Amino acid sequence: MIKAVRGMKDLLPPETARWHYLETVARAVFVSYGFQEIRLPLLERTELFSRSIGASTDIVEKEMYTFLDRRGESMTLRPEATASVVRAFIENRLDQGAEVKKYFTMGPMFRYERPQKGRYRQFHQINCEAIGGEAPELDAELILLLMEIFRRLKVTGLELVVNSLGCPQCRPAYLMELTALFARGLRDLCPDCQRRSAANPLRVFDCKSKTCQELLAQVPTISDKLCDNCQRHEARVLELLDRFQVPYRRNPRLVRGLDYYTRTAFEVVTTQLGAQDAVAGGGRYNGLIKDLGGPDLPAIGFAIGQERLATLLSQQDADLLQQPLLFVAVLGEAARDRAFELVQALRHQGYVADLDFTNRSLKAQMTMANRRGAAWVLILGDQELADGRAPLKDMRRGEQHLVSLDTLPQILADLQPELKGV
Repeated sequence: MIKAVRGMKDLLPPETARWHYLETVARAVFVSYGFQEIRLPLLERTELFSRSIGASTDIVEKEMYTFLDRRGESMTLRPEATASVVRAFIENRLDQGAEVKKYFTMGPMFRYERPQKGRYRQFHQINCEAIGGEAPELDAELILLLMEIFRRLKVTGLELVVNSLGCPQCRPAYLMELTALFARGLRDLCPDCQRRSAANPLRVFDCKSKTCQELLAQVPTISDKLCDNCQRHEARVLELLDRFQVPYRRNPRLVRGLDYYTRTAFEVVTTQLGAQDAVAGGGRYNGLIKDLGGPDLPAIGFAIGQERLATLLSQQDADLLQQPLLFVAVLGEAARDRAFELVQALRHQGYVADLDFTNRSLKAQMTMANRRGAAWVLILGDQELADGRAPLKDMRRGEQHLVSLDTLPQILADLQPELKGV
């Protein structure tokens, strides 16, 4: 038997219904905020990620799925979406016009890391990118958008964590100070941080090693070194979050795992997923578009981990995740023929309807309907065909009604108007 590749997970029903639900909710929120969908290739030139993410990051050093194609060019399965969105933005000249360009995308990413709960080698993200706006109001808007997705999904137990990572005017001096401090305490750093401390000292803040964390407790944060513009930018973002009553926690040691972030950085974390506590994260990347050969435009974005979000949704009532099913249990060939006609008509009107094609007994069909989570079961046999009426069982309430076959769609609408298909 051939099995799935380690770290690559099949998505099976009913889990796919949960994914469809969260994606539908996210799409609705994006549209309400004026974002448009962009779809991107899974495969990009390796240079795109080494230049954008940063050569000293764990992703580029250890985690990318990279190979040479038949022409000897280095190709990589995308480990994140922002670089691909920026590449598409530059290549297709989407910078035309002065307005902020707003895009979202959904799909699989690939990183070669140790599989564990909530983390896979093929994982999925919902990404949001706004390009061309420097105003702190745009930062606040993306955070409000993100929290609105969680609100509509009724996900609880989340915490928003925010920080500012400075800009090219104030960050270089801070990085030089960090590099000097880490050089003096180099022996106290873990091997990975010893290697990173000179090339990318901010990455040390993301280390989970106890010895590194103890050393970091004595290190000044970037919040103490922000220039006046960065301070004003951060203050305005936080003011707007306060105005719209979005709770948050400032963490001056929060950094993101990619090199391109500037100024606003944020994460949404939970205590319900163990060590993998981040459900979403993002921030500004004002210099990335220019670094990749495009115009010098500011930008901000975020990504939601779909696997982790789906895990948080797993406690929700399945009725919220998909349209209710009407199952028609049939007895005899004539009843099956009429039932086939009936379910086609119901589907045409937007209902989810199905029947059995394998001549099971009525008891077996009822078991099948229950296993599939059917909201209603219509029992149809020769007598029901002759009468033009059949018993409709409400599987959730345990009630049964005798209904007319000709007016069944209207009867379903009257019984559960809020559940009618669209």
